[in-house]
Amino acid sequence: MYTKVRKLGRKSSHRIALLRNLVTSLVEHETISTTYPKAKEAQKLAEKVITLAKKNTEASRERAKQILFRPHDNLPKLFGTLAERYKERPGGYTRVLRIEPLKTDQAPSAILEFVDGPKDMRFHMTAKTIAACQAEKKDMSDFTVKNIKKVTQFRSNGQAELEKLVQKLRTTTV
Repeated sequence: MYTKVRKLGRKSSHRIALLRNLVTSLVEHETISTTYPKAKEAQKLAEKVITLAKKNTEASRERAKQILFRPHDNLPKLFGTLAERYKERPGGYTRVLRIEPLKTDQAPSAILEFVDGPKDMRFHMTAKTIAACQAEKKDMSDFTVKNIKKVTQFRSNGQAELEKLVQKLRTTTV
């Protein structure tokens, strides 16, 4: 079976090193900005790393050590915080959001982030939209209602956290 991979204009060894570096940065910072093709390729590897962390066997730890560039710094976070966060989630641990081009060459840029984390962009944008709707006394759109369900579904105390952030945003905008 042939799997399609983006070559990203690099030799295979350079491409693998690039993706390992992106995934290491993602585990460390929980969100990174890069080009869209790099983000989509790094997303595949990041999903595999989180699946390894959820298994939490000796073999999965060894495989994660091979992927991450700084395993001594990042393995405790990967097998602790991140594995705990996604233990009930069946997949879809990362999200790629397209953004305006970051560089002058106008390459398509994107943000690669972990979902349900403290830096979850969709969670913050949904809270901001709810706060704006409440301030203007408007009904929420169907799209916003769907986003509320998505951002609270796998997050523990998701609804309460969302309400707390909405209240915080309403008091700072008033």
